[in-house]
Amino acid sequence: MADVIAHRGASRRAPENTVAAFQLAVELGSDGVELDARRTRDGVLVVHHDAFLSDGRPIVETSLRDLPSHVPTLGAALDACRGTTVNIEIKNSDVEPDFDPADQVAIEVLAELAERGPDSGPWLISSFRLATVDRCRALAPDVPTAWLVVQLDEAAVTTSAERGHVAVHPWEASVMAPMVERCHDAGLAVNVWTCDDPARAIELDGWGVDGIVTDVPDLILEALGRS
Repeated sequence: MADVIAHRGASRRAPENTVAAFQLAVELGSDGVELDARRTRDGVLVVHHDAFLSDGRPIVETSLRDLPSHVPTLGAALDACRGTTVNIEIKNSDVEPDFDPADQVAIEVLAELAERGPDSGPWLISSFRLATVDRCRALAPDVPTAWLVVQLDEAAVTTSAERGHVAVHPWEASVMAPMVERCHDAGLAVNVWTCDDPARAIELDGWGVDGIVTDVPDLILEALGRS
């Protein structure tokens, strides 16, 4: 049975990437929560999907005290997700204003997890930037890592496996049953994003995917007979 992972929390029923969305995801029975990590101007880790606030200000150029109150720190978000697996997507794209080739955001995320100790978690770190998850793998090999991809193909499978990542995270529309089997043969879990269609979730679960990232965890749990 696939894990149900709440995308940015229960983001259809509460504002995404907020403490309220994370708490609701836990209350609904989600197996995991997916969230996005960035750095502020003063070096604080916060949870926000876009590089810019709704008023156009770049987060990397905004201090924590000047952010909207609904933007949580990573620490507050992790506290709200306690009891589930937390998939931390590290944002570090070379087309966004907070891009840092040295991956300081990844270093600080790992430091936050280390400070919480081995009894916290479980955690899973992912990123679309392969160099970022490779860096996490090198710095903290005990923290599981996954590569986010749009297309689930042979290159994604072989690269992920060769570099020691535990999972590949493909766009759900790119996933077909033979490639799920190929991933499992390579020792990789498959967590798909973002599936909000109950019928598609049932199909993916039948193919053996390991996790389904969704905006509607309550609906997907019900579809999989777990409500």
